[in-house]
Amino acid sequence: MTVSEAETRVLLVDDQELVRSGLRRILRRRAGFVIAAECSDGDEVPAAITAHEIDIVVLDLRMKRIDGIEATRRLRARGDLPPVLALTTFDDDELLSGVLRAGAAGFVLKDSPAEDLIRAVRTVAAGDSWLDPTVTARVLATYRRAAHPDPATTPAAQLTTRERDVLQAIGCGQTNTEIAESLVISEVTVKSHIGRIFAKLDLRDRAAAIVYAYDHGIVSPRGHLP
Repeated sequence: MTVSEAETRVLLVDDQELVRSGLRRILRRRAGFVIAAECSDGDEVPAAITAHEIDIVVLDLRMKRIDGIEATRRLRARGDLPPVLALTTFDDDELLSGVLRAGAAGFVLKDSPAEDLIRAVRTVAAGDSWLDPTVTARVLATYRRAAHPDPATTPAAQLTTRERDVLQAIGCGQTNTEIAESLVISEVTVKSHIGRIFAKLDLRDRAAAIVYAYDHGIVSPRGHLP
């Protein structure tokens, strides 16, 4: 059967077959997903990405040979590859902030409802970020303590009013479509604003933009506007 262009092709990476089986039941073709490949450890990920067309990597953080943080770091070092959504049973702030620093687009806890997992995978595959709301504030606090700010980073004062509005929306977890609707502008315009925001603030991705928005009081720890 030919995979529809509308279906999201997922690479599952977890060392427990039982967990992968559960993920397969949630991320079904009927929900718009195709499990394109599976890996039982982080060291198998590069070969799987080379062999298969992948839209998103959903990977566990604790594996025996190469853990999720190191696997994510290696993928990001290779360049423009599918985004990574970290999946873990551990409510471990250091672990989750570590995978953000490694370049993951977000994380979701394994005990989250199936609907949240589906939304997280769709969101990250579409180029947005997903930070599990139950632990986001604490994880970002840990991330900030471990971060090393770049003194050359352009301050938020350099943003235009509209760019600040877009950054606020990103910090609140809105997708490009939601931002376009709330600001009554096109998605193309939203993408242009985001590109300029990333360039001005020296940000790598949306996860970094969310951290920046928290750091600089553009959104509050509960994800609301100040």
